[in-house]
Amino acid sequence: MIGWWKTWKALEARGIMGINRRNADYVLKYNKRSLYPVVDDKIITKERAIAAGIHVPEMYGVISTEKEIDRLDEIIGGHNDFVIKPAQGAGGDGILVIADRFEERFRTVSGRIISHAEIEHQVSSILTGLYSLGGHRDRALIEYRVVPDPIFKSISYEGVPDIRIIVLMGYPVMAMLRLPTRQSGGK
Repeated sequence: MIGWWKTWKALEARGIMGINRRNADYVLKYNKRSLYPVVDDKIITKERAIAAGIHVPEMYGVISTEKEIDRLDEIIGGHNDFVIKPAQGAGGDGILVIADRFEERFRTVSGRIISHAEIEHQVSSILTGLYSLGGHRDRALIEYRVVPDPIFKSISYEGVPDIRIIVLMGYPVMAMLRLPTRQSGGK
């Protein structure tokens, strides 16, 4: 325990900020609570980014109800790879990344082979709110799978690494690097 604390203090002395401090000192302090539902919904955020001319992975479709699961084949159509994620999920929970399809089966980025029925079950779990921030009903977003450049293979496990720039009152004030790991399942 003491070793961890010393490591944390050393990081803090170098200007490294943890997520809890970031949230308390910046997110809660400088953002209107009324806007949280907008940024906590990946579909709304994606639509606003597109309207602002920001490039985002193509959205293949949205499933909002159990009945709409019947549209899954139509949405994924001829796409061999795609991503299904909860609109209001967090921390990568509930995300299903399909890397390939063959015959009536699908292969996830981790190499697991799953059936169409298992994908439908995952979508159903998303809709019931299993992965949503508040545990309430959610929507499933199906989109293009971003494939990382091979240069990242040695530092990133399966997923897509990203750099997030935190902008405060119009100025970039900090950044974070997110590297998918084996422990996080590539998320």
